[in-house]
Formats: sequence, structure tokens, C-alpha cells
Amino acid sequence: MPFVTVGTENTADIRIHYSDHGSGQPVVLIHGYPLDGNSWERQELALLAAGYRVITYDRRGFGRSSRPTTGYDYDTFAADLDILLEHLELTGIVLGGFSMGTGEVTRYLSRYGSARVAKAVMLGAIPPFLLKTPDNPEGVAGSVFDGIKEMVVRDRYAWFEQFLDDFSNVDELAESRISKPAWRAAFAVAAGASPYASYACVDTWLTDFRPDLPKIDVPTLVVHGTRDRILPYEATAKRLPGLITDLTLVAVDGGPHNIGWTHPDEVNGALLDFLAGRPET
Repeated sequence: MPFVTVGTENTADIRIHYSDHGSGQPVVLIHGYPLDGNSWERQELALLAAGYRVITYDRRGFGRSSRPTTGYDYDTFAADLDILLEHLELTGIVLGGFSMGTGEVTRYLSRYGSARVAKAVMLGAIPPFLLKTPDNPEGVAGSVFDGIKEMVVRDRYAWFEQFLDDFSNVDELAESRISKPAWRAAFAVAAGASPYASYACVDTWLTDFRPDLPKIDVPTLVVHGTRDRILPYEATAKRLPGLITDLTLVAVDGGPHNIGWTHPDEVNGALLDFLAGRPET
């Protein structure tokens, strides 16, 4: 299995696991919480069939990557990504993220620029700023996130059950859009994540990306479900036009947070059209 070393904790290397398949223009995909790189399977199949090279990786603390107790912030996540891109000597890439992964896309482009990046894609976007503050009244109250951290510490498995139900709006979409086996598979991945990372990543959701967004200077696609219960559309994606210069926003009507799985036709159609330069229909 391929790994790249991104740092150390005490005497142990911190290694990021990645997968690299296909040929053509590289598309680098960054997963959401609390999953891993395999969560892109419905997009990877479509991208490979369309002639793209697809690279996915597991964020530190998740999947087959190392599980340190350091580095759970977006500067470090972006640095991990930069090391991977340098290791693979990638240029002209499409940089895509889902949920937490959209933070890496944003921070990477802000901090490292677009020398390696041709286009950006965000599914279920976390920017611009999720926390409610006096200058961000559209955000979510901080007490909500304090409660989440308490639940993760008390019983992260019970928390994952609740989270993944809302992740895919299973009360509305069970069986029609997500099967019980698919839900159980996601739960198994979440349960296998680092307990420390499961807790520490919650604070990263409160990152203020507003200073980063004007620095994104590549064409960017945002696809977001209108019934997203994790990152509500009104507080996130709907606010991005005007904050990113060259932005295409696709709202998936009735879509939950986990639109890459529940609405693959809509997501993959928008993604492939954007990558090919076809106008939005």
C-alpha cells in the first residue's frame, strides 16, 4: 500500500495512505468526517470511466493513515496535502473535497497558491464560516459544537449513529437513496477512526475561511444539497457566490449532506460537465 511520510510524533513517523489509479488529468479527492478515501467510490468510478487519473487519500487519524495526537488543524491538513502533491509530482490537477475536505481545498489554495491546481471542486462545503459570532450571524451557535464534543467523549459510537443518520437523511431517504448495508459500511469506517481524531476534528469545523476565499483564483464548482442537516445550505454554500471569484454553484434539490452517495447522477453529471468545460444545464 502506498504511503507518504508527512511528519513525526515522538519517534514514530506520521504517514498518509493514498490510492492512485488511472491516467489523464489528475483529480485529487479529499474525504469528509468521519470517513476515508474510499468514500469517493461513486465519483471515482465515473472519473476513471471518463479518462481521469484519480488520487484519494486518508486524512491523518482516519482510514489507513497514521493516528497521531497532533496536527488536527487546517494549516497542518493543507501541509499534508502539499507533501502528497509534491511526492506525486502532480500539476494541472483538479482539487476536490467533500465536507471537511472542502476546508483543505480552501486552505491549500490560500496558503500554497494554484501553481499545481487547474480547478477546484467542493461537495457539501464547510466555508465560509460555520460558527455564529457578532460578525457572522448566519452561523451555528458554539454550544452546538460543545455538545458534539461531549457526545464524542461520552460515547462516540452512539454519536456516529446519530451523525450518520443526519448525514444521509435516512428518515427520508433510507432504501431509496441509501441502503442499510451502505449505512452500516459507513458506520464501520467511522468506528475504525482514531478516537482522538474523532474528537479533535470537531474544533476544526469552526475555522474561519473568509480570509482564504478571495485567494482562490481557479474556476470552482460547489455542489450542495438543499436539505443538508450537517452543513446547512443557507449557512454555507449559498453564501459563497461573491466570495470566490469564478464560482459555479449547483444546488441539489432535496439532497442531504452525503450527496456523493445519495445523488451520484446529479453530482457526477455536474462534476464531469465542470471538468470538461461544458456549460451548466
